Amino acid sequence: MMQQILIIGLGQFGMSLARHLSEKGVEVLAVDRRRSLVEEAASFVEEALFIDATDEDELARLEPRKRDAAICAIGDDSKEASIICTALLRQMGTPLVISRANDKMHQRILLLVGAHQVINPEHEFGKRFANRLLYKDVLADTDLGEDFLLTEIHVQPGMTGKSLIELALPKRFGIMVVGIRRGDPPKVIQPSPDAPLLAGDNLLIVSHESAIPLLTREYQK
Repeated sequence: MMQQILIIGLGQFGMSLARHLSEKGVEVLAVDRRRSLVEEAASFVEEALFIDATDEDELARLEPRKRDAAICAIGDDSKEASIICTALLRQMGTPLVISRANDKMHQRILLLVGAHQVINPEHEFGKRFANRLLYKDVLADTDLGEDFLLTEIHVQPGMTGKSLIELALPKRFGIMVVGIRRGDPPKVIQPSPDAPLLAGDNLLIVSHESAIPLLTREYQK
């Protein structure tokens, strides 16, 4: 069955999220109190509505409890509105409420009023961009929670020709290699413990963030 997601707030983050989810086949109901943004979203989402999500009656008509999740993506213009919306969504029995926070205090309040998860897109982007500036061999990373990252990184020069058994990355750095991106066009393959790594390989690794600089310093030459 197709997933049904309610997105409230069509600023830059909410609009981008609605577009990408729609492209992946998710049934998106997008709402905002700015008519121009609703009209823009209507061209690619399942349904777009012009409503005030802090109005309990209007929000209830969307039947959020019947959606798989609701994303409160209301931005900097009104923290109060995002808090009210989050509380109402939880009160109405929404299975999963994910709310956008602008700072740590806002995050704490959103959790207190019932958000299951809180995200800060600007903070996450800043953190990831900083990693890419500092560690030029890092191609992408995904936060897995509890300070763990899934990172794609170039095989370092000192790793080429060596096997994962020889490198002993779990023991030395707490790094687990979960995949290798190889070939042209590149494909992700299951790592073989005793096969040598090739120049041009990219490793998909799970580790603490602190392990990345240790790994690159050890094998960059």
